[in-house]
Amino acid sequence: MERVELAAGAARATIDARGAEAARWSVAGTQLLWIKDPRVWDGVAPILFPVVGWTAGGRARVAGKTYPLGLHGFARGMRFAATRLGPSRARFALAAGEETRASYPFDFWLGVQYALFPTALAVGLTVKNRGDAPMPYACGLHPGLRWPFAGGGQEDYAVEFAEEEDPRVPEISADGLFRARRRAAPLEGRRLALTPDAFAAEALCFLNARSRSLRFVGPRGAALKVETSNFNHVALWSRPGAPFLCVESWTGHGDPEGFRGDLYEKPSMRLLAPGAVAHHVARYSFSPARG
Repeated sequence: MERVELAAGAARATIDARGAEAARWSVAGTQLLWIKDPRVWDGVAPILFPVVGWTAGGRARVAGKTYPLGLHGFARGMRFAATRLGPSRARFALAAGEETRASYPFDFWLGVQYALFPTALAVGLTVKNRGDAPMPYACGLHPGLRWPFAGGGQEDYAVEFAEEEDPRVPEISADGLFRARRRAAPLEGRRLALTPDAFAAEALCFLNARSRSLRFVGPRGAALKVETSNFNHVALWSRPGAPFLCVESWTGHGDPEGFRGDLYEKPSMRLLAPGAVAHHVARYSFSPARG
C-alpha cells in the first residue's frame, strides 16, 4: 500500500507509506494541511526519528563511531509497512535493518498510528527497544498547517498556549545548532501574535513547555487545537511568506553549539531500556469559524 485513505463523517485524510506522513487532512472540505510545494519546503507532516533537529556536522557518535544522522533523522525518508485497521484508522511500522543501522546502530521498532474523527486527527508514535542495551532516541511530529486556514490574512492569526510560557527562546545558528543565548519571542501572556516575518530568525522553540495544549486561532473563532502527551517541547516554524505554520511536538532538539559528545551524552535524548516501549500522542482538532 503506497497510500492509505481515511474517512470519518465529513473528514478525509491521506497518509503516505513513505515516511508514514500525512499528505492531506480536511474537515467538511476545509483543507487543514498545506499542499506541498517543493520549491518552498519538501514536506507536509514528517515524522522525526531517531533524532530531532540537527546533529553537529550532520553526524552522530556512538561508542567511538560516527554515523550520518543529519537533520531530524531518517524515518521521514523511509517506506513504512502499512496496515489499514478500519475506515478511519491505520498503522505504519518501521523496523531496524541493514539500512537504518548504517545511520543508527540500534534495534528499534517505530509505529505510527493514525485515527481520524469527524473534526479531529490523532497521531501516535510508539517506540520499542528490541536490543539488549539502553537506546537513546528522540522523536517528533512536524505538521505544516495551512496558514491561513479560515480566510483573512496571516496577520489575523495567533497561537494561544494553555499555560504561560517563557518568552525567551534559544538562538539557533546557521548550522541549526542551539546556542546558549536566548532571544525574545513576541509573546504577550499566553498569546503569540503571528506575522509573516515572525520566523525570519529561525524557529521559535519553547523548550520544556508547560503547556500540554495550544490553539492556532484565526478569524471569527476558527481554531486548530493541538493536544499532546509525552512531548517536552513545542516549536513553531515557517518560512517568510510561506502558506503554512508548523506546530511541532518534540521529545528532543538539535545539538547544542559546540557539542561533540556521544548520543548517550546528548542532553535532549531519552534512554529507552531494553525491551521497553514509549508512547507519544498528539491530537489536532478543528473548530470552524462562527457565522
